[in-house]
Amino acid sequence: MQMSKQPVAIPLFLLVVTFSLPGIFTKILAQENLPKVPIPVEFMAGNNRMYFQTVVKRKFSPESKLGFLSVSSLASSYANDLEELDMVVPLLVTYTMYKGFGFVGGATINNRVGFSPLVGAQHSFTNKNWVSVTIASLFLNSTKNTELFGIYEYKPLIKKNLNLYSRVQFLYIHNSRENHHARSFLQLRAGLKMNALNFGAGTNLDQYGPQKEFKPNYGLFVSWAFQ
Repeated sequence: MQMSKQPVAIPLFLLVVTFSLPGIFTKILAQENLPKVPIPVEFMAGNNRMYFQTVVKRKFSPESKLGFLSVSSLASSYANDLEELDMVVPLLVTYTMYKGFGFVGGATINNRVGFSPLVGAQHSFTNKNWVSVTIASLFLNSTKNTELFGIYEYKPLIKKNLNLYSRVQFLYIHNSRENHHARSFLQLRAGLKMNALNFGAGTNLDQYGPQKEFKPNYGLFVSWAFQ
């Protein structure tokens, strides 16, 4: 899929948006009486591109059914090729109804499919070994894109302060108006967890547009869960 050249200012703006907005929302939602929820920040150096991801998940209050969720990511080639710049920034307000099931509403920014408000349904589950989040949503724009997103972690204990760490994460966006694939990825992680530090091997498998242009990226990742 061919893309037109863009001014350098646009990628710089996207970079600021990707990693500033979750932090702003975190400060807004942070209160002394809220339980501490880690904010994982990940960097992966791959054979083709660099990759960053930040996950922010917060409740408005300890007993509130309302919360905020953003899984924001940015990828860039080492050669600073503007056509290789990718970003995904969802800004979602969540409402949990019963046992992790609920609704989401908000907006998403994606440099391949644009900006759109959205609504959807979610399910989340967390315990000491598992993290599971699944979101199905509908874009409220002219394309009427549908999106399915999932992130699943498994981190069983090996010994004190040391866990195995594995993650499967995916995104699939379908252009419903024209009935074709718009954007998708599959991300795999395998390694170790030492308290707030995760590290190991990673794979990002990205596809773009109706022709499903394939861009794989293999490398090493490291992440830190900020409190």
